Amino acid sequence: MMKYRIDRRAALGLIGGSAASMLVTVPGARVSAQTLDKVSYQTNWRAQGEHGGFYLAAANGIYKKYGIDAEIRPGGPQQNPTQLLLGGRVDMIMGNSLEALHFAQEKLPFLCIASIFQKDPQVLISHPNQGNDSFEALKDKPILIGAQGRVAFWPFLKLKYGYRDEQVRPYTYNMAPFLADKRITQQGFISSEPFVIRKAGVEPVVHLLADAGFENYNTSISISQKMADEKKDLVQRFVTASLEGWAEYIKGGPGIAEANARILKDNPDMDQEKLDYALKVMRDNGLVLSGDALTLGIGAMTDARWERFYKSMAEAGVIPAGVDHRKAYSLDFVNKGVGKA
Repeated sequence: MMKYRIDRRAALGLIGGSAASMLVTVPGARVSAQTLDKVSYQTNWRAQGEHGGFYLAAANGIYKKYGIDAEIRPGGPQQNPTQLLLGGRVDMIMGNSLEALHFAQEKLPFLCIASIFQKDPQVLISHPNQGNDSFEALKDKPILIGAQGRVAFWPFLKLKYGYRDEQVRPYTYNMAPFLADKRITQQGFISSEPFVIRKAGVEPVVHLLADAGFENYNTSISISQKMADEKKDLVQRFVTASLEGWAEYIKGGPGIAEANARILKDNPDMDQEKLDYALKVMRDNGLVLSGDALTLGIGAMTDARWERFYKSMAEAGVIPAGVDHRKAYSLDFVNKGVGKA
């Protein structure tokens, strides 16, 4: 897990979009003024289907409808969204609840305000017909885990299923070791590695960590406490517009083609087949529309789930006991029924 050892004075610097000239006081109201508020949102990786709702809101004019000139900034291997947020170089980032708990742990004034994915997309992937058809069956079996996973979800799996560190082998984001050895299980994302593995002729056994009770919110929106306090109306408009974009994307609305075109432009390594696969996986597994989102709307979060997740991470030794987990998030901008099924 990343360490957040940034100068806290820098983290407290001015973060936010340009000064607004619009008179907008009602969240969700249509805006007709000429000047748009600039807001930058940094994703966690290169443009992909898992970012589709944000791209749709930009491509289909939803952000503009809410008076926002939104810049969706793709991530990549040389970028650290968390450091960009803490340093005030971007308004909002794509994060997760574990990262937000680390903000609270280190008493940094940043927090999570919405979660697009109700289920964390991280998975363990096994070969078929090897007896590795459940989390329980993977005990004492070799598993490829990356450095970040070892200090995030791995302690949770050790506590719940009795896994041991001796099982761990390095994961280098290369599928070759997995494909060469049927005994091996590896980590991945449900919308990514299984696609590549199927292309290689193997039908993978996929274990979704969320199904094991790993309740990490993912593909979230994290911002500074300063922006949440001082630009509450602007933040609400951005969140609502983003959720509307996701509602249209996940349900296959008319703006999806233009959104995908923008994703393909931003990421030349992406193709339509991968985009279609990602959308199918998000739908089939309820990544966006499941649990609380079915009644509270897309982006939903609850106090109860945040408390459960914090307790599970504290018990696993990922987060220290005594952290005020309520500082990690705000429910002010979600649970308003946007896009609910």
